[in-house]
Amino acid sequence: MAAPLLEARALTKTYGHVQALRGANFSAYAGEVVALIGDNGAGKSTLVKCLSGTEQPDGGEIRFEDRPVWMETPADAQRLGIEAVYQDLALAADLDPAANLFLGRELRRGGILGWLGVLDTRRMRERSTAAFAELGIELPDVSTPVSALSGGQRQSVAVARSVAWASKVVFMDEPTAALGVVQRERVLDVIRRVRDRGIAVVLISHNMPEVLAVSDRVEVLRLGRRVARFKTADASLDDLVAAMTGALEAEGDAA
Repeated sequence: MAAPLLEARALTKTYGHVQALRGANFSAYAGEVVALIGDNGAGKSTLVKCLSGTEQPDGGEIRFEDRPVWMETPADAQRLGIEAVYQDLALAADLDPAANLFLGRELRRGGILGWLGVLDTRRMRERSTAAFAELGIELPDVSTPVSALSGGQRQSVAVARSVAWASKVVFMDEPTAALGVVQRERVLDVIRRVRDRGIAVVLISHNMPEVLAVSDRVEVLRLGRRVARFKTADASLDDLVAAMTGALEAEGDAA
């Protein structure tokens, strides 16, 4: 079997007297949606922060494309093609979707105008429109402020921004939280489209039916360690809940 695209091996992380990760393992492969689940306090957020450069583990190893890597900052992860979409979305509400897509990566006009800091708004909107269309995202107007968009549309903009710059891995933390049924399905469809582009999508979610509907594999954390792995097609809701609560230690995968 091919090596994982991104892998955590025996990661540890302590905050004071709290052991957030106790030898956690994790793996993500190209072209799949892998769900990372666990109860509150299981270590999911800490693991994701370590794998996206926001935090650094105290021990263990992170491997990317089958070689060890050390990420000091999110910029290090981004250079590897790793992006993340967090629950707060981190969108600039007063800017339009195109400006948000290029936030921190703005395109400048050519020549002296570029030297003067003049942005190439037309080119950014053209490229944004193409990026949204590729993911099947429908927006009323890419020049409309994000604050005027629906919850599902804002979530889709946040996903598209990460996908536009991610060439390898995208972490999505509760991407459908607080969305209605129709909006949720649209976001899940975007996730499938991202996977079909060959990108590894790591879905962090408490919504078990959603996990079963969109993921290809599931990895379960409990008390800072991976305790179970499932192929989604072979798993049931009861299996996932049992692994999360400790009633099931599938494969004995505490290592």
